[in-house]
Amino acid sequence: MKFPEWIAVAVAALAALGEWLHARRCARVARLAFGPVASARAWTQCAPFLRAIAATLLAWGLIHLYLLAPKVARPTLVPEGGFRHLIIALDVSPSMKLKDAGPARDKTRAARASEVAMSVLERIALDQLRVSVVAFYTTAKPVVVDTYDIEVVKNVLNDLPLDMAFNVGKTSLIAGVKESVVLARSWQPGSTTLLIISDGDAIPDTGLPALPPAISQVVIMGVGNARAGQNIDGHLSRQDAPTLRQLATRLRGAYHDINEKHLPSAQLDALSKTLPMRDETGKSRREFALASVAIGAALLAALPVLLALAGTSWKAGVRARRNQDVQEPVVLQK
Repeated sequence: MKFPEWIAVAVAALAALGEWLHARRCARVARLAFGPVASARAWTQCAPFLRAIAATLLAWGLIHLYLLAPKVARPTLVPEGGFRHLIIALDVSPSMKLKDAGPARDKTRAARASEVAMSVLERIALDQLRVSVVAFYTTAKPVVVDTYDIEVVKNVLNDLPLDMAFNVGKTSLIAGVKESVVLARSWQPGSTTLLIISDGDAIPDTGLPALPPAISQVVIMGVGNARAGQNIDGHLSRQDAPTLRQLATRLRGAYHDINEKHLPSAQLDALSKTLPMRDETGKSRREFALASVAIGAALLAALPVLLALAGTSWKAGVRARRNQDVQEPVVLQK
């Protein structure tokens, strides 16, 4: 047992002793205090117990508040049903550095992907969202997991040389899907949107993982010119729209060519919709101590007033008026 608990036990014992002595003295002068019935009203029998409990609570709470280090309590607000999640599966292969994206074809595919992804983040409820970024090239690796700091995401999307973390080889888009599935497997059902940004890749007929219940929406965004390609490493590279559209169909999602246009707002309804917030800050000993002080002080302050006003019906020195409706005869003097 800790020091505040010992103090509370000692206060409870002293309060009980004091109430016992007070009850004995009151019994000796019961007729003077309460009149011929020699007793107060029935509810006052709980007053000694309430006073003892109030003194104990007040002592325990004050000792705790004295010993605890001061700090500022900040509420932790979370949306009802938990946070929603956004996974951005980003293609970081060397072909994403080709400059054939944007309305004027003057941006690299990676720059266009970053621009559209940031526009998506600007249109959604960021205080109710956690963002993860999965980079894929020959394999896939999670770069950011469940962050609320958009500056971190912006730093990842803006020309961070993520391709240096992978071995040179062919792009594996399916690896990005698999890593995203692993990441979302433990999250709440229906809480996650998977956003895949790529210029395309050959996808095998088998081996595509089943989406977990957490992923409720899949959006595939294609970057790069889908009509004219550019040479890289001895082959022609352009946006493989048919493959991306086929992947969207297999994942029961939607495909959008964002090389010149942004993502439609209809695809962001699930992320832009705000939810009621609730405070999930855990109650600590400080909150319990504050409650104990408030309850104890309120009881100690209220009991004397209640006892004085409603403790007994006897009014010392005041006679009860009888026959108030009968008027005494008036005697006229000569």
